[in-house]
Amino acid sequence: MGIVKQVFNFYINSSIHVALAVCSLTWITLIEFQVPIDKTLLFFVFFASVTGYNFVKYFGIAKFHHRRLASWLKTIQVFSFFCFLCLVFYALKLPMKTLLYMVLFGMLTFFYAIPFLPKRFFVDKQQNLRSIGGLKIYLIALVWSGVTVFIPLINNEFQLNTDAFITGVQRYMYVIVLMLPFEIRDLRFDSLKLSTVPQKIGVINTKAVGVILLLGLFTLELFKDELNLVQVLALGVILLCTLSLVVLATKKQGKYYSSFWVEGLPVLWLIILKIMI
Repeated sequence: MGIVKQVFNFYINSSIHVALAVCSLTWITLIEFQVPIDKTLLFFVFFASVTGYNFVKYFGIAKFHHRRLASWLKTIQVFSFFCFLCLVFYALKLPMKTLLYMVLFGMLTFFYAIPFLPKRFFVDKQQNLRSIGGLKIYLIALVWSGVTVFIPLINNEFQLNTDAFITGVQRYMYVIVLMLPFEIRDLRFDSLKLSTVPQKIGVINTKAVGVILLLGLFTLELFKDELNLVQVLALGVILLCTLSLVVLATKKQGKYYSSFWVEGLPVLWLIILKIMI
């Protein structure tokens, strides 16, 4: 069991799980708009997600403790390096237009962790986008929405229409909802200056916001020009699952409640959709 637990922790800590979530949302977009499945793009998104997330999560630790890194972090660094090589390999197979748009979102990820702006904008000495009070959740939602909705459509020369922009807004709203259990969990550790949603309005109101966003998300589906009953049903099921996890989230939640179950909801969404179509 010790080995199984170590492997599972590596799976979570090395960002494989979150990368699968990002890939799942990208795949869902391709299915919803009946675009051919592009394995090159999916692999690129996966390796880019692993590289980007590990950079954001471990940049500070590696920067200040390079000579005495724990063995698990060194392993993740090596893994991330090979993922970066794979990222470059698949990037070379993508159209230049796709790469240019990806660079924009990559820069947001880069500046999310790297100090670059005047100190007066920040709640601490980090001087990165991550430290601007109240920005984190919206920045992550923006990147996820762009990468999982617009990038796959642009990559396949799909003419962006009203439905595409509605889906982009829906994805933005959904990622914000997915972040809420994490923010509730981190209430015990986050600086009050970060101005997270539960810090500003409390846990109960945060859950209420999640419920309202999910209802709004489902309502937006009805405004699309092309409605697909299977997609609507799959969306309804995953929104109910998401609603349950948001409502049940607490400050003292289990170790894997958010990092595995909540973060795995996009994967479940893809599975449900694949079963139903």
